[in-house]
Amino acid sequence: MSVGFVGLGYMGQGMVDNLLEKGTDLTVFTRTQSKIEAMIERGAKGATSVTELTKNVEVVMVCLPDVKTSREILLGEDGVIANAHSGQVIVDHGTVDIATSRACAEAAEAKGAHFLDAPISGGPGGAAAGTLAIMVGGHEDAFELAYEYFAKMGANVKLMGPTGAGTAMKLINQLLVGVHSVAAAEAFALANSAGVDIQTAADLLGVSWGGSTMIERNAPMTAARDFPNSAAPLRLIWKDLGIIGELAEDEGLSLELATKSLEMYNTMMDSGKKEHDISGVLELIEERSK
Repeated sequence: MSVGFVGLGYMGQGMVDNLLEKGTDLTVFTRTQSKIEAMIERGAKGATSVTELTKNVEVVMVCLPDVKTSREILLGEDGVIANAHSGQVIVDHGTVDIATSRACAEAAEAKGAHFLDAPISGGPGGAAAGTLAIMVGGHEDAFELAYEYFAKMGANVKLMGPTGAGTAMKLINQLLVGVHSVAAAEAFALANSAGVDIQTAADLLGVSWGGSTMIERNAPMTAARDFPNSAAPLRLIWKDLGIIGELAEDEGLSLELATKSLEMYNTMMDSGKKEHDISGVLELIEERSK
C-alpha cells in the first residue's frame, strides 16, 4: 500500500524516517519545502499540496502540532477528508480533543473512508528510534490495514477501542506527564535545597516507590538546567492540559492536580518560556520559593 504523511515536525520527521527506511512507498507533504526536498533525495515522493497527496495514496497519516491545525488539514475545504476516496485509511497522530476525532471519523465515513485517531507518546527520541507508543481508536478492520505501518514507527501499538479511545488514552497519558513533571520538579527543588545531587537522587528513585518516567527523563536536564529551546517544549503540555481541562468540565470530573499543573504552565507561558522544556517548571517553583 502507498502511504502519505503530512507534517515533518519534531515527531513527524522521525516517524517518516522510519517508514522510509523500512521500505514504505511514501509520499510526504509539509509547509517547509526544504524538508520535502530532503525526503525526495532519500527516496520518498513529494507532494505539492494536501490535495495531491491524498488523491494518490491509500493511507494518509497526519502529525500536526495543535487542534486548530489538525482540523484545518483534516476537515478543511481542501483538506484530507474532502479529498478522500472510498476504502482509504486516514490517521491522525496528533493530540486533539475527542470531539475533533469523532468529527473526523463521521466526515471520513461519509466519504466511504476509514478514520483512526492514533496519538503517539515517546517524544522525538522515540520517534527517531521507532519505539513510540501508538494508541489507536477506530474500527478493527481499519486498524489491521494500518498496523504494518504503525509497527514501523512504534514498539507499543494498541487498539484502545472505538473512535475517540486513542485520543482519550493520550489525554490520560498527558495528564500524568503534566502532573508528574511538576511533581518531579518539586522533588528536585527539595533536593537542591537539601544539598542532594539530582542525578544521584533520580538513580535511587528509579528503584524506589517514588520513581517515574518523568523523574528519569527530567533529571539530567534539571541537573544541567538545560531548559531553553527544547524538543519537548512546555507549550505542548500546556495545550494538552487545556484540552484535558475542557474534557473534565464536560464530564463533571474534579481533576485538581491537572488544574494546578495547568495553572503553573500558564504562568510559564505568560513569562515567555513557551519553548522551555517541560522540566523547566522548576524555575517557577524556585521563583515562588523566594
